[in-house]
Amino acid sequence: MPIMIKHRAIRDALLGRIVSGEWAPGRVIPGEVDLAREFGCTRATVARALRELVAAGLVERRRRGGTRVLGRSGRDAVVTIPIVREEIEAAGHAYGYERLTVREADPPEPIRQAFGLRPGAAAVHVACLHRADGRPAQVEDRWINAAAVPAVRTQDFRTVSPNEWLVRAVPYTRARHEFRAERPTDRLRGLLDLAPDEWVFVVERRTWREDAGITVAHLYNPADRFRITTRDPVAFGVDPGAG
Repeated sequence: MPIMIKHRAIRDALLGRIVSGEWAPGRVIPGEVDLAREFGCTRATVARALRELVAAGLVERRRRGGTRVLGRSGRDAVVTIPIVREEIEAAGHAYGYERLTVREADPPEPIRQAFGLRPGAAAVHVACLHRADGRPAQVEDRWINAAAVPAVRTQDFRTVSPNEWLVRAVPYTRARHEFRAERPTDRLRGLLDLAPDEWVFVVERRTWREDAGITVAHLYNPADRFRITTRDPVAFGVDPGAG
C-alpha cells in the first residue's frame, strides 16, 4: 500500500478509537512498535499518523511519557447521523446512487442477536453504492429489523438510500458507532474502484428505539475519502474532495 494512503488509514483507525471512547482522555496509547506490528507497517508510517493526530489536538506526545489522549471522551459526545446525498451535494459534487441488492432473509447470528430476534425471524438486507461525480464514495451494507420497522417491507430503495430513508422516517433514541480500518474484500475493492493495496475505513453503526434494535449498518469508505470532525456534535462522513 502506498505510504500516503496507509498512514491515513492508520490515522483514521486510531481516531475512531478516540471518538468512540475506546481510548478515553488521559489514556496512554500503545507505542509505535506495537502499532506498527498491529497494522503491519513501519514505525515511520505510524509516526506520521500520530503527528497528524497531534496537529489536530487529539493526542500529545511526551518524551519518555508516551502518547496520551487529550480532550473529551467519544462516549460523552453526541453523534449525528449524516445523509450521504446531502454531504456530497453540499460539497459541490453530483450525487449518484445505485441499489445493489434488497431482500428479506434470516439474518446472520450476530445481527439476529443485535435485534433480539428469535431464530427464523426475518430482517431486510440492503446494499447500495453512493457516488460523487461518478466516483465511488461509499458502499452501504445494512440490515433493518422488520419487526421494529414494519414499513421497511414496503420500500424498494431504488431511488432513495436506506441511509436517507431511515434518518428521515424512522426515529431512534440511541446509536453506537465503531470505527476501524481493514483490508477490503475483492468485491468491495471492485465496487469502490480501489488500487490493490488500498484499505477501507469502516463505520459500523447500530441504532435503537428504546430497547428495540432498528438497524446494523457497515459503511465502507475509501480510507483517503473519509473524515471525522471532532466537534459537538461529532460528525463524520464521506469527503468527496479528499485524497
